[in-house]
Amino acid sequence: MFRIRYEGSATSEVPTGGGEAESGHGHLLRTAREVADDLAMDAVDREQAGKVPLDEVSRLREAGLLTLLTPAGHGGGGADWRTAYAVVRMVAAADGAIGHLLGCHYFLSFGARFFAGPAVAARVERESAAGQWCWGGGFATHEPPLRLTPAGDGYLLDGRQDYACGVAVADRLAVRAARSDTGEPLAVLVDPAHPGVTCVSGGDVFGQRLAAGGSVEFDAVPVPADDVFGSLSSDEGALSPFAGLAVPTARLVSAQFCLGIADGLLSEAREYSRATHHSRQPSAQGAWQDGTPHDPYALTAYGELAVAARAASALADQAVESLAYGLARGDDVEDDECAEITVLAGAAEAAAARAAQEITTHALDVIGACAASARHGFDRFWRNARTHTLREPVAPRLREVGDYCLNDTHPSFALPA
Repeated sequence: MFRIRYEGSATSEVPTGGGEAESGHGHLLRTAREVADDLAMDAVDREQAGKVPLDEVSRLREAGLLTLLTPAGHGGGGADWRTAYAVVRMVAAADGAIGHLLGCHYFLSFGARFFAGPAVAARVERESAAGQWCWGGGFATHEPPLRLTPAGDGYLLDGRQDYACGVAVADRLAVRAARSDTGEPLAVLVDPAHPGVTCVSGGDVFGQRLAAGGSVEFDAVPVPADDVFGSLSSDEGALSPFAGLAVPTARLVSAQFCLGIADGLLSEAREYSRATHHSRQPSAQGAWQDGTPHDPYALTAYGELAVAARAASALADQAVESLAYGLARGDDVEDDECAEITVLAGAAEAAAARAAQEITTHALDVIGACAASARHGFDRFWRNARTHTLREPVAPRLREVGDYCLNDTHPSFALPA
């Protein structure tokens, strides 16, 4: 299990996602840090207001983060998935919903490289960079497929998708639709500005309020043939192993989001605890010395949470390197390698989800009764993490890992929301 070996160390340059090298993108990480710091300043107020995140998407667009994965030759940042994952985690720590929105955008905008031919992928990326598109939608396997009916030189799209990410702010939607004549599921690009597209924001959720998710309906929406990328079939042999890498790519977006949530709450809890302890006087039992907490319960709890976060982070790092290796191989990647990468990514997602749930629950216990105060907004981390893990439960990942470990069974091609 987890047998893939890479040339060089974990920090060596491995080109990912189309041959762009990792080095030279420190400025993008610095920009992402500035954006994250900006988002963190008013995160509580914005989350409680729950408005459509148009301003937040504008901040990402102006910072050049929406085009981070687009090759430089097509007008983008030319970064790789290592950089993209680091940015998602950084932004999610400051604002979980916006981090998730950005991660979904990265995955969906990369979809043409997985499922379309090189010429179509290049055209779409150039248009996306020129228009600074924010992508929404989703290829979720569990969603009832939309219906794609051949009509003239193109198609007509009909149906309803119950949940899609970013629908309230997206410039383009990437969705899953089945051909009406063959039933084959396909990846489809749609302009939500068409009058036949109706997006309904999912405003009744208790978490992820700023992820701009919701349902979307399509009524005889015309789709040009060139905007139908290719198959999403899980039938054996229907997809190349490279296209199969879409699954671990998406799983690691989920993992980085969860790790970002954990990072964010641990950071805020630590700062709150330090500030509160420094304002207290030492007790008669000497529990506080020079303002430094020595409460064994608090120390043990923080230690446990730090171990959970670091362990999940280490597994995610290993999975990212595994994916980088697979993407670098391109069309030469083999089925067994794709399966190994997918299982490792699933394990990383499961570990990150568990860490996020543990940390966002027990960090509140360490903070104490003050964690219930709405003005601090500590609860938003738990609500964001729990909303996500309800949509992407851990159990299917554990079954996949177990089946692979015990029976060498390759995971099925099942894309998340």
